[in-house]
Amino acid sequence: MMKKNDIITVYIEDIGVDGEGIGKAEGMTFFIKDALPQDVVTAVVMKLKKTYGYARLLEILTPSPHRVLPLCPISRKCGGCQIQALSYEEQLRFKQNKIRNNLIRLGGFQEEQVDAWMEPMMGMDYPYRYRNKAQFPIGTDKEGNPIAGFYAGRTHSIIPVEDCYLGVEENRKILEILQSFMKEKKIPAYDEKSGRGLIRHVLIRCGFTTGEIMVCIVINGKRLPFSEALIERLSAISGMTSISLNFNTKQTNVILGEQVETLWGSPYVTDYIGDIKYRISPLSFFQVNPIQTAKLYQTALSYAGLTGEEAVWDLYCGIGTISLFLAQKAKKVYGVEIVPQAIADAKANAMLNGITNAEFFVGKAEEVLPEFYRQKSAEMRMGDGGESGKALSQNHSMLHPEVIVVDPPRKGCEVCLLATMAEMAPERIVYVSCDSATLARDLKYLCGRGYEVKKVRGVDQFGMTVHTECVVLIQRKHI
Repeated sequence: MMKKNDIITVYIEDIGVDGEGIGKAEGMTFFIKDALPQDVVTAVVMKLKKTYGYARLLEILTPSPHRVLPLCPISRKCGGCQIQALSYEEQLRFKQNKIRNNLIRLGGFQEEQVDAWMEPMMGMDYPYRYRNKAQFPIGTDKEGNPIAGFYAGRTHSIIPVEDCYLGVEENRKILEILQSFMKEKKIPAYDEKSGRGLIRHVLIRCGFTTGEIMVCIVINGKRLPFSEALIERLSAISGMTSISLNFNTKQTNVILGEQVETLWGSPYVTDYIGDIKYRISPLSFFQVNPIQTAKLYQTALSYAGLTGEEAVWDLYCGIGTISLFLAQKAKKVYGVEIVPQAIADAKANAMLNGITNAEFFVGKAEEVLPEFYRQKSAEMRMGDGGESGKALSQNHSMLHPEVIVVDPPRKGCEVCLLATMAEMAPERIVYVSCDSATLARDLKYLCGRGYEVKKVRGVDQFGMTVHTECVVLIQRKHI
């Protein structure tokens, strides 16, 4: 009987959804972090279940032909890049198969159907230096010096990082300045266990087109001592536009608090996706890979099939990123987002671009849309006779839009939202997903209520990691 701490030799056959190698030993399936398909490895058994187990990689006996030397020297220690040792061509193949397999296994669709829907994965020209945002936890090493980096996989132990190859080069200089400032002024880093210390995280954003840089320091308190000295050093960096504090005094692993104070410069930075300019504040959600995001949104716009006469709902609209893309070709766009600051940014972004045919609502999409549909449907059935023909036409287009675009969080859509979308009966639904597992579940629901999938396309937003985005065109059936 196999037991914990046994040494096993495994040929790696596949790669799991979290990037771990999968192989068999003595008839049992093992998941082995940092092992790649076609590796032959030795590993030590760490945990055993009835039919599978987990093992820690000891030695690569025969390397996979797809194994490459990682650019980052600490890629195995850091929890950020799970598959940097896999060639980029194989990364794209893995992500394409991940989407395909989830649609088959979790969505219940036939292989022939899925293969007919899927278009080629959109990869990057250069899969490094693509992130316009980074959040670095701040801690203390054994000698008491401040450190910045990333959490090791499945821990809250900080791995010091001098330069992350997925982020912009400016990050390194900013981290050096902050750590030097903390050491010189004896400002303590936050300690998660005790809840003491001041500086918790630093958030950095960089506009790829504009070159504007934002630094937001998250503190466990109400003020940052000697902030003038830090501002003087940071503001000397070329492109520095915004320096702010975020206040988070809760003993939680949530990074950002709700309140932000601008210390220097502007409260936001600006950047472009395609031809649309966006204002981005510290609390705003903005896609981290603007080059690939432009490809993603152009695909979504193409799938929407707009002619200039359509009403469109954009659910989970954030700061209006997709909404403003759609507004270029639609008659009217209605965006919904739960974060008030994001909606404020969306309205400002519409003004910034001279877009007047986009309207935004604050609230949960799964609450706003069903409630709006129930209320307006009831009003139109009762017909008080006081509405003009123009108002009736607008209400009808809002209740029965030609297109709904939905870009939900990783958990996907609530059933009540999917049900309302089906009741509204748009001709097309464009579903942008960051998790193909929940996407498959939601497609199964919609395809059981009068819709069919027409196209699926993966877009690699996150090279060197197991994550991928995809966009799906769903068409209403006409019987």
